Amino acid sequence: MHFEEEFKLMLTRRAFFARTSVGIGTAALASLVNPDLFADSPQIDPKTGGLVGLPHFAPKAKRVIFLQQSGAPSQIELFDYKPQLDKLHGTELPASVRMGQRITGMTSGQSTLPVARSIFKFKQYGQSGTWISELLPHHGKIVDDIAVIRTMHTEAINHDPAITFIQTGFQQPGRPSMGGWVSYGLGSDNQDLPAFVVLISQANALNVDQPLFSRLWSSGFLPSRYQGVRFRAGSDPVLYLADPPGIDQTDRRHLLDAVARINRLHAEAFNDPEITTRITQYEMAYHMQTSVPSLMDLSDEPEQLFELYRPDSRKPGTYAANCLLARRLAERGVRFIQLYHRGWDQHNDLPRDISLQCQGVDQASAALILDLKQRNLLGDTLVIWGGEFGRTVYCQGQLTDTNYGRDHHPRCFSVWMAGGGIKRGVTLGQTDDFCYNVVEDPVHIHDLQATILHCLGIDHTRLTYKYQGRHQRLTDIAGNVVTKILA
Repeated sequence: MHFEEEFKLMLTRRAFFARTSVGIGTAALASLVNPDLFADSPQIDPKTGGLVGLPHFAPKAKRVIFLQQSGAPSQIELFDYKPQLDKLHGTELPASVRMGQRITGMTSGQSTLPVARSIFKFKQYGQSGTWISELLPHHGKIVDDIAVIRTMHTEAINHDPAITFIQTGFQQPGRPSMGGWVSYGLGSDNQDLPAFVVLISQANALNVDQPLFSRLWSSGFLPSRYQGVRFRAGSDPVLYLADPPGIDQTDRRHLLDAVARINRLHAEAFNDPEITTRITQYEMAYHMQTSVPSLMDLSDEPEQLFELYRPDSRKPGTYAANCLLARRLAERGVRFIQLYHRGWDQHNDLPRDISLQCQGVDQASAALILDLKQRNLLGDTLVIWGGEFGRTVYCQGQLTDTNYGRDHHPRCFSVWMAGGGIKRGVTLGQTDDFCYNVVEDPVHIHDLQATILHCLGIDHTRLTYKYQGRHQRLTDIAGNVVTKILA
């Protein structure tokens, strides 16, 4: 009887917590309840808010502007010229090309996978002779300033894991975004604006957009001070910056100082990084009360600049307006500027919708490069343009001479890079005649991320954060710097 009672006691929750409340049990239980207690406590540079000792080597770029084209632009229509597809139009995609590779459920049930040529013409531009589609005529003005990578590839075949992968280095949610990693490592040279700013523009196409989630610009397991700050369209880009009636700047300053003193006492007592984050974010909000209205005031921009970007650059929230705003943020030393432009998911009616999309982004994308270059900012600003994967050479749905759609294609797609640390006027990589597989110079998502960090003076293998007992990093256990596109 005594043994049975003892056994029951061992199984109770109360007994479990009592026996784990001392010694190593305390540490084990704490690690389960709050894993951040066993994270790194890195040394922070008080001037920048980044890590002491970074950058690891002399950077070519001081900041990044990432133009994420959400939904996946078709490389076949834009950058990867395949004239041989004219002869193959309507024929079945050979099994020797597909090699049993995974396709989505949206086309796996089709009885045929007919090859669809692009109905758009291509032309060589610039001294580099880069092939660019007629859909992007303004890109012809910048081809000698950009590097086109035709051989990007990824494992993800659906939008959510794919865009999560290119933004965070993992297909599963919960990881820090690339902008979060960069602001964690390098901090900011401007204490009046966030180190990481997010801008979103809606589709120019008619088809329904892919959703965007705030976790794409989150800090993940990093302290929340490193998450992106989204600027909204309109006269109030950041909510709750204005003081309420009856509160002036002096009152606000006294209030923040008092709250900061209390928070510092709590930070010393509990060693919780989120308390320190609260202090810094209150201060940032205070400074943004002045810096954001100044940033959004475009009255100092000349009239011809709005024409350079497109007339709708005067309309807040458009892609053109966000590109212009990205340049203004870059001028002010914001470290990572992330634009998301929705509307590239063309499973059907591709000729119509990709034409509309390109009309919305072509001129403004080129204008951003020209504007940065004219202001001597392009040399130390890294600009990236591209989607999360590409589109299939075979048609989704009905194929006609004038209309077709394309499914998701992770095996090869195109992006371009320009500015700090990148060669000018080059094209990297070759895909096969069907634009289905990479045949020369493959570039993985982790390679792209490693290269972006390299341009910022960061060794991607050394920018880590200890979480759940492991030194985590943006590129996981992979990634190689793409040296062939480095200046």
